[in-house]
Amino acid sequence: MKDSIKDIIEQFEQRGKICFALAEIEEKFLSYSPATLKRTLTRLTAKGKIASVWKGFYVIVPIEFQSKGIVPDVYYIDQLMKFLGKDYYISLLNAAEYYGAAHQKPQELTVMTTPPSLRSTQKKGSKINFNNKKYIPEQFTEQRKTKTSYIKISSPELTAADLIQFEKVIGGITRAATVLSELAGSCNFAKLPALFFEYVPTPVIQRLGYILEEVLGFQDKADDLFINIKQYVHSFRKTPLKYRKAISGCATDKKWNVIINEQIEIDEL
Repeated sequence: MKDSIKDIIEQFEQRGKICFALAEIEEKFLSYSPATLKRTLTRLTAKGKIASVWKGFYVIVPIEFQSKGIVPDVYYIDQLMKFLGKDYYISLLNAAEYYGAAHQKPQELTVMTTPPSLRSTQKKGSKINFNNKKYIPEQFTEQRKTKTSYIKISSPELTAADLIQFEKVIGGITRAATVLSELAGSCNFAKLPALFFEYVPTPVIQRLGYILEEVLGFQDKADDLFINIKQYVHSFRKTPLKYRKAISGCATDKKWNVIINEQIEIDEL
């Protein structure tokens, strides 16, 4: 007797396969019409056996998640990005959390990837927010084991820079500084290679250095960053601490050449 679609999916699960593409099912059931396949997969989704997390891509829902019908993003994000043919890393507050630095659990998964842009996606109890960079530098990412596979996260130093560069995404420069106050202890800015300073925009380094030194009091960390960047960048252009805000009449920090147009008060942790 020929296996059903449900049988095939159960076989996937028995082999430790947690995700599958619609194309894999189509290949095994060539005689089925697209409408028949869709009906069957929709029925299995309604029963909580599988979840559609992207067009043409499904997650097999483990028993422990079937009652809630929600599969954690990190359970399948690596497989999803491979399906999309995209390099990536987990970033911002989610990366900071792995270093014990996100004092409030992030409500969404933030993923850094490469152009063209991916639309952010929200499913039942799950939201993935995508941001772009020209390329993903492997040497500034780390692998972390999950229950099902591995995921890539940004290193502490890249996480720190991203918090400043993408501060608007996480709720502003004060939120970035607050998380950075916990993350800085995990950062080693003394041994960063030249590629780091080619990859991260210099104004981001300036703002990061100023916050480490003048706002958070991490003098040694700021000095390490300053000495390192000065090997590659000999002068700083003036840059505002907060973009898209007036700078008229604001003082400028001489060391980092940062225009202090925002007063940062660290939130209680």
